[in-house]
Amino acid sequence: MQLPLAGVKVLDLSRILAGPHAAQTLSDLGAEVTKVEAPWGDDTRTWGPPFQAGFDKNEVASYFLSANRGKTIVTANIKEEATRIRAMMHEADVIIENFKPGTFERHLGLVPESAILCSISGYGQNGPRRDEPAFDLTMQARSGIMSITGEANGPPAKVGVAWIDVMTGMNAVNAILAALLARERTGKGSRIDISLWDTAIAALVNQGHNALTGIVPQRMGSAHPNLVPYRVFEAKDGWFAIGVGTKRQWLVLVEALRLDAPEDWGENSVRIAQREEVEALVQSAVKQHARNDLEVMLSGIPCAPVNTVNEALQDKQSVARGVLDEHQGVTTLASPLRFLHPSKENNDV
Repeated sequence: MQLPLAGVKVLDLSRILAGPHAAQTLSDLGAEVTKVEAPWGDDTRTWGPPFQAGFDKNEVASYFLSANRGKTIVTANIKEEATRIRAMMHEADVIIENFKPGTFERHLGLVPESAILCSISGYGQNGPRRDEPAFDLTMQARSGIMSITGEANGPPAKVGVAWIDVMTGMNAVNAILAALLARERTGKGSRIDISLWDTAIAALVNQGHNALTGIVPQRMGSAHPNLVPYRVFEAKDGWFAIGVGTKRQWLVLVEALRLDAPEDWGENSVRIAQREEVEALVQSAVKQHARNDLEVMLSGIPCAPVNTVNEALQDKQSVARGVLDEHQGVTTLASPLRFLHPSKENNDV
């Protein structure tokens, strides 16, 4: 099966995570991706330990490997080899860059009319914070997500991966695919402006809308502001997550755990109003069982043990789906994209 972006040429001038992640996804979709690194290399090559042999057989940080599979990597200095990079730009369908706003234009000038230029930055190409430096950590802080992440009585906490960077890369891919479709229709390229800031604010989803009603969202640990019970509980042998989203699921939970619950707790709004009592009742029942037993008992309800990352990678579903892959002799996380061939059960990217 030919991949959707076969024949599309991508020039990846980005570094760190958001841009490289976007370019890696385009490679997963079949694009021919050339990554241009400065002579000193992408910053993430040194973001370790841990270190391991990379795609070029040189030892690099594992961080770098997470966003650069499937690419041809070349070295060039934008300030000293601008002519060479411009020549590469004229061969590309898509160009991804994440220099500070204004840097690309100053050193490389305009792109061909038919090319798609995706600029990724911290705060976007305009606005009062345009020139401020940004990392995922500072974006999580300023965007408000850290104010609602962590335990209620604890300090603010960041999400355990560079969450905003990864989502920004995904947004960039969405915009690039739309621009490629538009080019098929018009023959003209596009200029795309994607920022970590816009991504972070949009990703607040229900909590952002909760705030628009006048509520100030707070840290709640693993609990949910709009659903109860929806959090982790302590089982006999570790932590276990239970998410109840419907009245039917609540009734299944009551029966499975033999909860002595009032009838009106069948309504989510009532459970929210009596959150502490509901969660205490569920916790007392969960504590009596091991996690494996709870999964069997709560069949039909979204639930899961709190795994370590290693346990998740070894889960039977991970094995069945092939979440690990080999690229140039290096084991990496596989592409999450799957295409089903009409005549086959499954055909992975």
